[in-house]
Amino acid sequence: MTSNDRRLGDRILAALELALEQKHLDVAEHLARALEETLTRFGGPDAVDHRELSAGMIQAFDRLEALRREAHRLP
Repeated sequence: MTSNDRRLGDRILAALELALEQKHLDVAEHLARALEETLTRFGGPDAVDHRELSAGMIQAFDRLEALRREAHRLP
């Protein structure tokens, strides 16, 4: 396990990617919300988050959107 794999957000991202791979939309939705929560929890309510999403996170959110469209038969 690398040092990055020890961060909660990285572990949630790995679980999200697995849920997407297995097309578990409900689980993926929960994990995406949890990932968003870990990204915004530091700094307090008035803090501005200057961190950028990693390429892996952007790809996971794109895959989640595609799975939503597939599940709801949207173009």
